[in-house]
Amino acid sequence: MNQTIEQLRNRKSIREFTGAPVKEEDLQLILQTAQRAPSSINGQQVSLVYTRDKNIIKKIAELSGGQVQIETADVFVTFIIDFNRTTIAAQMVEKEHLIEQSAEGIVLGSIDAGIMLSSLQSAAESLGYGTTAIGGLRNQPDAMIELLNLPPKTFPVVGSTIGVPTEKAKNAPLKPRVPFESFAMADTYNNEAVKKGVTQYEKDLKNFREDRKTHV
Repeated sequence: MNQTIEQLRNRKSIREFTGAPVKEEDLQLILQTAQRAPSSINGQQVSLVYTRDKNIIKKIAELSGGQVQIETADVFVTFIIDFNRTTIAAQMVEKEHLIEQSAEGIVLGSIDAGIMLSSLQSAAESLGYGTTAIGGLRNQPDAMIELLNLPPKTFPVVGSTIGVPTEKAKNAPLKPRVPFESFAMADTYNNEAVKKGVTQYEKDLKNFREDRKTHV
């Protein structure tokens, strides 16, 4: 097994940080790597807003439902569906920009943001940092838009913490997944395998939570 596959197979969400800083050169490398993620029709319709400002991070934690894991991270990155950029590009060639008014625009922007999130987290983890995806920032999107000074035709779709993980967090066991045969199915969808997989997963997840005395 090569190093890349091993890292991806052992990926876990990190919710406990030491408080040590993310090196600035590492942060810039992580962000630059994220920018190289693929985007639909090379539209590059995702932007990042990152912050180390503890007051801003605390506010994001509050808006996301009071998540302590956000407040204790050294860096928070917000992924923005950015049709403001593509509108500017369309105006430069005297074209009308309409995709943000469609379901396709929402799907396209969300997919691209998810791909970029994975690239950013993989880059961060390869340098020894921990991350967790944060969807809770969508709880109060208007407040997030105001906090980050986002223009029209943009939307904060997901975020990610970055920080130095504690030893406890690094050594925590991997959370179980549904049985492989109910996840990857050859040729056609196998509903019976999925039903059996759900039943087995509920047992596995219950045991995992009981062993770790956690609800997540």
